[in-house]
Amino acid sequence: MPSAAPGARNLITDVPGLKVGQASDAAARTGVSVILPDERAVAGCDVRGGGPGTRETDALAPENLVDAVDAIVLSGGSVYGLAAADGVVAWLGAQGRGYGLVSSSGVPRSPVVPGAILYDLSNGGDKAWGEEPPYRRLGREAVLAAALDVDLGTAGAGYGAMAGALKGGTGSASIVSADGITVGALVCVNSFGSVVAPGGRSFWAAPYELAGEFGGLGAAGLAAGPDDWGLAKSDPKARMNTTIACVATDVALTPAQARRVAIMAQDGLARAIRPVHAPFDGDVVFALSTARRPLPAEGADFAVARIGALAADVLARATARGVYAAAPWSGVRGWRDLPV
Repeated sequence: MPSAAPGARNLITDVPGLKVGQASDAAARTGVSVILPDERAVAGCDVRGGGPGTRETDALAPENLVDAVDAIVLSGGSVYGLAAADGVVAWLGAQGRGYGLVSSSGVPRSPVVPGAILYDLSNGGDKAWGEEPPYRRLGREAVLAAALDVDLGTAGAGYGAMAGALKGGTGSASIVSADGITVGALVCVNSFGSVVAPGGRSFWAAPYELAGEFGGLGAAGLAAGPDDWGLAKSDPKARMNTTIACVATDVALTPAQARRVAIMAQDGLARAIRPVHAPFDGDVVFALSTARRPLPAEGADFAVARIGALAADVLARATARGVYAAAPWSGVRGWRDLPV
């Protein structure tokens, strides 16, 4: 039997039924990423950071009415970035997509678009936007750009991100199991913690790396003493962070199962970032199911556990890939600037 391997693109869009669109504003040093399923998709969510900024996450609770979403939006801009979903909602509604209790001419459907934001307001970009922040526009531009290819690094919602003392960014990765299950992740890394071990260039996610996808340095350099955070943010006043992500699978899940996958996937951030889930992080992970493959009737709980484990590994890899690919700015180091 063949072993598991990344999908053809090594991106979340290897999950059948998903596209991703991104848009950025170079002057403002910010951006938006939209995960767009071809059809409404079951979703779950898990929030671990102490300072989250989210939209419509309550709608994803398994006991609530809505059981599927039309898109997931990840955005920079802190609270201003929540408006990115408005642009996505308007576009989806104009396409006749969304949830509708009433089927009647002249009554628009209601697109369900949960989202999460990261803090990039103090990264040196021009934020003098007054009463016209760019995020509604960026949300619409991103959803219009939805495709199978995804730019990594300084792109999308990770455009203005930092990963500790290094330039952060948008990362993605995928895995296709030996029996054909596909799991993917998209993450925007704006962490307080460091993605590399102290004193070197080795990513904490190194044990999970496949085919040299973020430098191929291996795990030999992974060591740290207590309270040694390496390239984490050193300024105790710098308390404005957040890593936001979406994992996805083609296996049919219920809302409760999707939430369990999101919970398990959070461990991928713990494997890739040290420290993580701090009081001033807003870490959020969404999980999507495109339901292209059935969940086994027998052993369903084991299958969910397996998908969650794959999602955690894929999210760790995506986190490292986002920083590995990030193009630095003047005065801001990228991973490639670290001494060899």
